[in-house]
Amino acid sequence: MTFKSKLMGAVAATAMLAGAQSATAEITVGYFLEWPMPFQFAKETGMYEEAMGTKVNWVSFDTGTAMSAAMASGDVQMSVSQGVPPFVVATSAGQDLQVVDVAVSYADNDNCVVRADLEIDGSSAGEMAGKKVAVPLGTAAHYGFLRQMDHFGIDVGGLEVVDMAPAEGEAALSQGSVDMACGWGGALRRMLGSGNVLLTGAEKTELGILTFDITSAPTGYVAENSDEVAAFLAVTAAANAMWADEANHAKMLPVIAKDAGMSEDDAKATLAGFVFPSVEEQLSEAWLEGAAVAHMKGVADVFVASGSIDAAKASYDDNVNIGPLSQ
Repeated sequence: MTFKSKLMGAVAATAMLAGAQSATAEITVGYFLEWPMPFQFAKETGMYEEAMGTKVNWVSFDTGTAMSAAMASGDVQMSVSQGVPPFVVATSAGQDLQVVDVAVSYADNDNCVVRADLEIDGSSAGEMAGKKVAVPLGTAAHYGFLRQMDHFGIDVGGLEVVDMAPAEGEAALSQGSVDMACGWGGALRRMLGSGNVLLTGAEKTELGILTFDITSAPTGYVAENSDEVAAFLAVTAAANAMWADEANHAKMLPVIAKDAGMSEDDAKATLAGFVFPSVEEQLSEAWLEGAAVAHMKGVADVFVASGSIDAAKASYDDNVNIGPLSQ
């Protein structure tokens, strides 16, 4: 049995359970460059189209907030690995979106970096007062930044915060035009060449600063195309399961790295910091049946307290739809 047939075999049962609902002629899915994930192997080898019977167009974004805007306009039907904070910002403002799976969990792949010449670390974080910080507002990095500043007792109102996408923040940090920059993926890896973090991933996790991404979609699209969404998620889950077996890395890594716009070494290093929960894990209290929803409310409350959004929803339960994943 070939590598591809093994992967598609794992999807076949879901496709059959999905029933006879006709597929959309074509859909557009958002994702990030320099953010390597197993789904990109399936993306590049046509497995989504084969399982769904639908043409899938892919478009890359710089931030999760841009993904929300594209879904609001109808230009994008699903977004893979959207950060929870931009999702929460959008839904708190009334955008009708739903989480359909947990795309990836990570702690060391999203952080803030202080310029090396300032010689500020966790023990001297108070010296950040009054500094200029590049933050992609409304993103997971923004949430982590707010939580870290709160942990260190630093008044965000006393900082000069500028809204910059991670790549822009990295350039500004390397040029010395900002004192700290926040981001993820390849941009974060480059930032680390110019400075240091205040908290490690493990330290953030211990403080309850969770960092994970989701696959999201407009509620109306999910309701009208639940079978199509289920087939998409089945391919994603199968690709994750294949990546979990190291014997498949030699075949998958070159494809993933090329699609992510990265070298194989950099993609491998980034993937080493990623965890891809299984479907069973996602459908547990640790994720979509409990903790993840509570985390969304926590993110919203932090953003309200910081003045980043006007109000939080009483609950984000209706913004999680486990139906397609359960299929």
